[in-house]
Amino acid sequence: MKKTILYAVFGSLLLSGCVKGFDGTEPEPNPGVTDEEIKSHAEQILGFSIPDNQDWNTTTSGTVTINVTSAVTKVSVMALVAQTDGEGETYNSMTILNQAETNNQSSVSLNYDAPSKNEGLYVAFYTNQGCYYKKVEGSSVSFDQTAKTRAVTRTVSAPTGTFAISKIESSFAAERGWIPEEKLYMLSDEDYNRMQIPVDPYSAEYNALVRDLVFAYLPNKAYNNLDKVKAAGYTDDNAYRVTTGEDGPIVISPIYKNDGGYEEVINSDLYYYYFKPADLENAADKVAFLQSLPKFKLIPFGNHFVGDKNDVVEKTISYACLYFGDSKTPALETKGTFKFPAGYKIGFMVRAKTIAENKKKQGELYFDGRLNVDINNYDKTNFASSFKKKDLPLDSPRATWLKINDRSIMCWESGTDTDFNDILLEVEGSVEPIYTAHEFEYNTYTFCFEDTQKGDYDLNDIVIKAKRINKTTVEYSLVACGANDELFVKNVKAGVIQDDVEIHSLFGKAPDQFINTDKVAEKLPAITARRTVSESFSFLDAENQPYIYDATTKITVKLAGKGQDPHGIMIPFDFKYPAERVCIKDAYKEFNNWGGNPVLSTNWYTKPIAGKVFE
Repeated sequence: MKKTILYAVFGSLLLSGCVKGFDGTEPEPNPGVTDEEIKSHAEQILGFSIPDNQDWNTTTSGTVTINVTSAVTKVSVMALVAQTDGEGETYNSMTILNQAETNNQSSVSLNYDAPSKNEGLYVAFYTNQGCYYKKVEGSSVSFDQTAKTRAVTRTVSAPTGTFAISKIESSFAAERGWIPEEKLYMLSDEDYNRMQIPVDPYSAEYNALVRDLVFAYLPNKAYNNLDKVKAAGYTDDNAYRVTTGEDGPIVISPIYKNDGGYEEVINSDLYYYYFKPADLENAADKVAFLQSLPKFKLIPFGNHFVGDKNDVVEKTISYACLYFGDSKTPALETKGTFKFPAGYKIGFMVRAKTIAENKKKQGELYFDGRLNVDINNYDKTNFASSFKKKDLPLDSPRATWLKINDRSIMCWESGTDTDFNDILLEVEGSVEPIYTAHEFEYNTYTFCFEDTQKGDYDLNDIVIKAKRINKTTVEYSLVACGANDELFVKNVKAGVIQDDVEIHSLFGKAPDQFINTDKVAEKLPAITARRTVSESFSFLDAENQPYIYDATTKITVKLAGKGQDPHGIMIPFDFKYPAERVCIKDAYKEFNNWGGNPVLSTNWYTKPIAGKVFE
């Protein structure tokens, strides 16, 4: 259920001259200016006529009823939002709009404020075995079998026939002298064709779920996702899965690749290796022990991703890992079995073997970051480029695990841009599952104000960011403040952010100083506090909206109403506000499209111009 709020005008805004002088000072206020002159000035500065139906609202609100079972301990409602990077490429982000503990209830209702322009709402169901996701269709969602996949009950039969080691060769690391004795073990080309196991494809719904969640949690190259990868905890010893010893095989299914036309994935293969945990613990040098293990080729990506398979999520073929015994030097014709002993750890490696003349992508890349130090520091390949840019430390992992409903997905960084979404593989069968729930960030709502009556419309004179933490908690942060006037934030009333406290003083500064608007000035941390609210709280309700009071000019500025100039706007996004003296129309090229017609360019705020916004 959606509601539309027209922002009320709380008293008239008396205009002052609003364009800052060349010295950055605000002109003297002119209390005699009219509302019509304010609007005319805004239209002159912005360059378009403000229509009467423009309410400056980019937010919708509603309520979703979430039906749960006793297995669910917490629920969140989330929004998927499309963004655009500096090169014009689109990617998605996912944020939490509201969440609550279930407290053994069978139903939870959550109010939410969401970007009007969104790619869909999701509900996350948290259990002690991980998190399950379901897209919201209508006003209610239920946790049941339709919210899951068939991963728990799914069984895959092993390929028939005998499979034996057919080829042994040295790794690139051995050829370069890093690990002189490292050997790679392979089946015959014909055996890799026999190895392929036809499987039931994912449903269209699950394909969409994988795409939405993977690329929202690990956005494309606009982001360096290494911090998220490290926070997940699947590094070093935690990179490995543990074998269960069951009769079914350990099965790997390639479900996605995107090499951007560089063919770095097509010219790569997936390898695995295994060991007893006690042997690793007893090794004097853990890294040397792991390097000494034989690595077995499982999937030749060039044979699998045939045709137009770039940037496509689908599951069509699986491959089963073979156990060749515990010898560190297995011989040719050594036969494998699809049953692994219980309690072994299994790890993974992608071997890039580009055959282009420059050979810039040749090397072994490991999930376990301890094994990547040499390749990440080898300046004869471009795998070292991320390290040199300080994006990818030498011991960084090249993969992470995501759990999407009952499926465990391995996400690889096959190049150097650190987005960790180049290759996706599902790992299932006789290995222990993953239970970690990956947390998305809380949605940020940004309030931007002009503090003078005739503004320059850089909309950074006061910037407040807010997050809804749960049903009854909202967090506010004072982020930026203009100079020369005594300014107060009203109607927040959270912690130190009170109606009678001057904003500059909270930052330890005088009113004549810019705070986090001037790029050359000192960057100061935000002032953050939390407040208890009602469960029915909405940022769209006027009584909940912050506003400012300029004690120097005696002017109160609230969010802009219908047909007014944009002296105050709320954006349901972690908005990059314009830098000092940069008009919003220059920081966001599509702002005027939306300002002149509220049905156009409704996600303008996701497309900042580099160098024009305050980073």
